[in-house]
Amino acid sequence: MYRLDKTAFKIQSFTEADNTRAYWLNKTPEERWKAAWFLTCAAFGIDYNNPPRLDRNHFSMRKNG
Repeated sequence: MYRLDKTAFKIQSFTEADNTRAYWLNKTPEERWKAAWFLTCAAFGIDYNNPPRLDRNHFSMRKNG
């Protein structure tokens, strides 16, 4: 799906780095969400199309009151 272009990295000023914010703000929320999910999957070794289910043995809902 995505490939890391290692030649794209360079030392940049704060002004140049701030332009990446404008780049992402030009993307749709769905495109930003997909990119964030891809990076999360890459960082934690999760299958992009088949995320693990929540283990209900460790997490449960309680009614307060």
